[in-house]
Amino acid sequence: FLKHNSCDHLRVFETNFNVNIIYRNFQSGYYPLYSQNFIRHNKNLTNEDNLLKNDQLFDFLFNLFKDQKQELNVGKFLSSLAEKGIKKTDPRLDKMVERLKAILIERKESGNIEGLTLDKDLCKSIFQENLILFSRAFKDDFVIPDFTEFCKYIEEFYWKCKANIGGKVAAYIPQLAKFNPAEYWGVSVCTVDGQQYSIGDTGIPFTIQSTGKPVNYAIALNELTCNVVHKYVGQEPSGRMFNELVLDHNRKPHNPMVNAGAIVICSLLMHLIKPEMRHSEKFDWVSNYYKSLCGGEYMGFNNATFLSEREAADRNFSIAYFMKENKCFPEKAVLKDIMDFYFQMCSLEVNCHSVSVMGATLANGGICPVTNETVITNSSAVRDCLSLMHSCGMYDYSGQFAFRVGLPTKSGVSGSMMVVVPNVMGICVWSPPLDAYGNSVRGVEFCEELISTFNFHHYDNLFHSKNKLDPRKRGFTSKTKTLNND
Repeated sequence: FLKHNSCDHLRVFETNFNVNIIYRNFQSGYYPLYSQNFIRHNKNLTNEDNLLKNDQLFDFLFNLFKDQKQELNVGKFLSSLAEKGIKKTDPRLDKMVERLKAILIERKESGNIEGLTLDKDLCKSIFQENLILFSRAFKDDFVIPDFTEFCKYIEEFYWKCKANIGGKVAAYIPQLAKFNPAEYWGVSVCTVDGQQYSIGDTGIPFTIQSTGKPVNYAIALNELTCNVVHKYVGQEPSGRMFNELVLDHNRKPHNPMVNAGAIVICSLLMHLIKPEMRHSEKFDWVSNYYKSLCGGEYMGFNNATFLSEREAADRNFSIAYFMKENKCFPEKAVLKDIMDFYFQMCSLEVNCHSVSVMGATLANGGICPVTNETVITNSSAVRDCLSLMHSCGMYDYSGQFAFRVGLPTKSGVSGSMMVVVPNVMGICVWSPPLDAYGNSVRGVEFCEELISTFNFHHYDNLFHSKNKLDPRKRGFTSKTKTLNND
């Protein structure tokens, strides 16, 4: 399937689809640097070539799962696919699942689709649309080839951090203060290939709060370009409290991750992008952006939190009036409308699944991994967003976090953190108790565990991190143990 030409530290592979992929050589453990672009059809291929390759891929899959009757058991197949990280609820499988449900009805069989068996011809017609996805899964060509082993580590980190009962729930917003500190703790992972894993309270809704600030910033960059956005907001860490009444030397908010900068970004979304829209239409428009980023996972709105935020907003209104005095907003901007929109964005409701897919979309250059939709069309918008998440995303702990963890991350007072491992995955951790900086106590500890085990730190050396694992390599656990024993 692959042929290669050797280089010193890199090997360039050509697939039968005539696509160049760069692999790194880790003692014969290769992995694709940009796995999400690993296999794609080439326009120069004839229909006959495509049919031949599809036949080869299907034969490989069918031979893996066929029984003595030359039939494929759907339950066994879906279970094996789930072990690779692809869930039955993955949007890419929707059409296939609908076909299987229709077959179940046609056969008048009881039970669910997992009980179905398919002959070769029927199986081929159903699998046709997802042949490349399935073949990559079972050829271990995803960005995390041994996903089951990787998830064991995530589970280990989860239980270790669950024992941490420190921190306090944010009390200045009454709706947030209602959370039971010890009760909720969830972790969700989504890779750039759409592999997903969750453990804990990952389906419980919570408001996105400041974790949504980089998303609003990315939308503004995508719609307005960097030059326009940064006429109104800076790019520097403030070195001050996140809700401080302070501007930089250019009389602009320091960055989009502090309250002042986030309020200005909301003013740009309101007044510079599609200004003809009514306020209700603009809210729907931005909400749909979020829904696309999270691949159709849960998105809602918590009106009680919105009202609660607005009632306890003296500090944020002070910041807004201070910026109005310094002419930080676009012309004709209405401060009350801006603040309402800001509180609405903070009150969008998500869960760990949706935020992890959102993070994976950012890790994947703006392309949602579970729908393949290009949501952020300007790739530099994603780059700029991740840069400021890395330097400014963790309130007054941002410098320490960048030093210790080295990953673009944004936290919020609801206890959520969106962590991005560029070109690899997005992670959401959620636990309401916060430390003195306003970050989730368990979330920060989880990230430190992640980095102490895997070479995901932005400045980890991929070749010489002796005491760290690289889950992008096949058999990453056994190889590292061998190296350490040597």
